[in-house]
Amino acid sequence: MKNIRNYGVLLPVSALPSGEGIGTLGKEAYNFIDFLHGAGGRVWQVLPLNPTNYGDSPYQSCSADALNYYFIDLEFLVEDGLLERGEVDLAKLCDCARRVNYGKQFSEKISLLAKAFARFDGGKDFCDFLERGEYNDFAVFMALKTHFNHVAWTEWAPEYRKYGSRAVEKFCKENQRKILFWQFTQYIFLKQWQKLKEYANQRGVSLMGDIPLYIAYDSAEVWKYGDKLFKMDGERKMSVVAGCPPDDFTADGQLWGNPVYDWNKMSADGYSWWKSRIRRCFEFFDILRIDHFRGFDRYWEVPAKDKTARGGRWADGPKEKLFESILDYNIVAEDLGVIDDGVRSLMENVGYPGMKIMEFAFDGNPENEHKPSNHTQNFVCYTGTHDNMPLRQCIEDLRGKDKEVYIKDLLKECAVFGVEAKVSSAEDICRTVIELAFKSKANTVIIPLWDLLAFGGEARINLPSTVSENNWSWRFVREDFTEELKDFLIKVGAETERI
Repeated sequence: MKNIRNYGVLLPVSALPSGEGIGTLGKEAYNFIDFLHGAGGRVWQVLPLNPTNYGDSPYQSCSADALNYYFIDLEFLVEDGLLERGEVDLAKLCDCARRVNYGKQFSEKISLLAKAFARFDGGKDFCDFLERGEYNDFAVFMALKTHFNHVAWTEWAPEYRKYGSRAVEKFCKENQRKILFWQFTQYIFLKQWQKLKEYANQRGVSLMGDIPLYIAYDSAEVWKYGDKLFKMDGERKMSVVAGCPPDDFTADGQLWGNPVYDWNKMSADGYSWWKSRIRRCFEFFDILRIDHFRGFDRYWEVPAKDKTARGGRWADGPKEKLFESILDYNIVAEDLGVIDDGVRSLMENVGYPGMKIMEFAFDGNPENEHKPSNHTQNFVCYTGTHDNMPLRQCIEDLRGKDKEVYIKDLLKECAVFGVEAKVSSAEDICRTVIELAFKSKANTVIIPLWDLLAFGGEARINLPSTVSENNWSWRFVREDFTEELKDFLIKVGAETERI
């Protein structure tokens, strides 16, 4: 990432075109790599690949390590002889080209994967995979979760709530086939992903992954480790939870509810769990974005009994000590939000590139760090992230004085960089902002596909702190990948020496 001018596109796997009701690791993923390669792009950024849980968020998963079986391509399983085409067609997984129906994925896709598993004859490669044991805890957790009708582990029969108990051991002996099924989903995902990654790298495209700082309470890791990794008692009851302090936008702050790490305990073995997690990510990705990076400096913890985040406090994280042996890893630090001297010191000490967001840039403040004229090289410049409103909608929502300031500021930046300012429509402004992003000194520019296409609020990926069928469900169709878009990317990429 350092000292190389390039650009990429943010496109969640779930949002790829597909006849299977959700994006997969199949033909359309390869088509997108071809599109990006043809347009001179060098980075494909995805969102976390973990299985989704309640609310369908990849940032609230039942496992920090496991892989989302919804992304397994069924057409490839047909080619492998594990499914019949008629079985896939009969499931009718795609009822809307623009939205993921997670209910159908849950009810139909898992059933199809079970049929494929019933026809799977294993083999040495699968035996070797099982021998490594990387996904055994996840598989046991999911088999138990299915056994208890998918409720949280805290609602299982008491004898099963403790990892490694006699009841759990007995369950494993009596349900080996059910556990093997969940191992199978991980094995197939890995096979399909490894082929896709090899193809991308051969085409000069690096895959950029994403992991959340926190993990969900209802997860295999909390069930297994409890107070060994997290601030909770021996019964795995949380004393404090994660959140975000009050600010100008949220008077009560944000109460996320995730368990917080017991950094003092984790320091005893040199933060081995976290380092192992990061190293494993680089088996899948060439670049890794770590969400909420500021939490490694200080984080906001809230008493578990509280109903809002107002009563929380700042607590110290591990700071740069966690990263001492992995400073050369290709990591991008999401350094947005409440940034203070501690975070700035952490960023300087680890040396990872941070992020600049063009959506925050044009407020009339000449010292605004997101303004492209204030960028330096060791950053990744975005128009927006998965949590932001699409750029076009932000522009269309501007009114009165706010719009005047925005346009005036935009025009000033265009003059600095010699960009032809087109401001007659929201779509024109989107293109102008993207051209400014490409002109930035930041080594890497990544544009979300919804902003490249100047889509509006309907294409928003996520509205933070809400649970909605509109979150994490937007999808693209084949017709979105136009020659006009490719030509634009080639033109702006060549003009800014990013291709």
